[in-house]
Amino acid sequence: MTDVLRRGRASLAFSFLVQGVAFALLVTRIPAIQDRYGVSDALLPAFLAAVPILAGVGSVTTERLVKRVRPSRLLRWSQPVVLLALLGVGAGERMVELGVALAAFGLAVGVLDASMNMLGVSLQRSYGRSIMLSFHAAYSLGGIVGASLAWVGAHWDLALWVSYLPVVAVLLPAVLVGSRWYVDDGDVAPAVEEKAAGEGQAVVFKWLLPLCLVMTVAYIGDSTVSNWSAKYLQDVLGSSEQMATVPYNVYMVTTLLGRAIGDLGVRRFGAVAVVRGGALVAAGGFAVVAAAPGAWVGMLGFTLLGLGLCVLVPQTFAAAGRLFPGASDAAVARLNVFNYVGFLIGSPLVGALGDLWSYRGAMLVPMVLVLVTLVYARSFAAQPDRYGGGHERPRTADVGRGSNGL
Repeated sequence: MTDVLRRGRASLAFSFLVQGVAFALLVTRIPAIQDRYGVSDALLPAFLAAVPILAGVGSVTTERLVKRVRPSRLLRWSQPVVLLALLGVGAGERMVELGVALAAFGLAVGVLDASMNMLGVSLQRSYGRSIMLSFHAAYSLGGIVGASLAWVGAHWDLALWVSYLPVVAVLLPAVLVGSRWYVDDGDVAPAVEEKAAGEGQAVVFKWLLPLCLVMTVAYIGDSTVSNWSAKYLQDVLGSSEQMATVPYNVYMVTTLLGRAIGDLGVRRFGAVAVVRGGALVAAGGFAVVAAAPGAWVGMLGFTLLGLGLCVLVPQTFAAAGRLFPGASDAAVARLNVFNYVGFLIGSPLVGALGDLWSYRGAMLVPMVLVLVTLVYARSFAAQPDRYGGGHERPRTADVGRGSNGL
């Protein structure tokens, strides 16, 4: 049973990594996508908004599908669609082709994100300790790889399809092979008392609402970085196109570092303290970005943003799983919708404020919003399962009788 969990954890971490690569390759080449398809600055927010809207539809659909189809199967077939849609973005020539590719990308990403986090929450339950941040650390590592590949493409002035094709050719068969070892909630025999007691539990939205608000705020911040960091550095701080791909890379590096040690922080200090600290650091990062006199100081701000925002999303998913142990898949799918609500609000909001006011001033809005997390930090307090609160369950309790744990 121990080997099953370990293989499941490794294969799921790889899926998070692949998704990080794909998403970074898309968002860090937004200026190149604009140039290829002739998308104006006025029309760009509409294209950026379409992806999270359709992803939200995909996440809602996933909540219904998991009643009949295992999350592992949904993940197994949605990830290849995401990769092929990315290649479609790079290979098209007309704006309608861009629209179709982005639509496929958005719908598949909704299913992908929801099913990945469902599997992550159930694996954390089986482990009996905080491991959710490690999956999102793999996503950050993938973002670093993807942003680095985007830098190479911009540096050598490669066509988008030339940048994307080798990546898809390598990763597509790899994820299909890795999907053989995904672990669903029923694939192991976790003796989790709270899970058994919660069977048939319904998701009460008013209990989930504080986590939904935190998720929205976190993704407003994240979407500001992913969708506007390159443009901000190039247009506001006067960097080159090549250098404009760096902030997202820096952001993902610091996100990786924060998430790599984040599980230890949760076990040592508890989720509430970690979430509060992250919100304060993220607010400071936005303040530095808004006031930056040049590109290098701006990148310092994005560094702080990575360290601060990195803990919020994984801990929000983990908190939902603790809050509804008998309906964690439904809670995760519903919560995941607010991932895209944050993107839907963040990208157009920053763009509109940038056009009407200034992009510097626009950076102050997510700074204020991320501080809202402090109000709802108590929602991350350990529930009866107690992991993250200094009272982890014995590991043997989660992997069946006679197991030595992990």
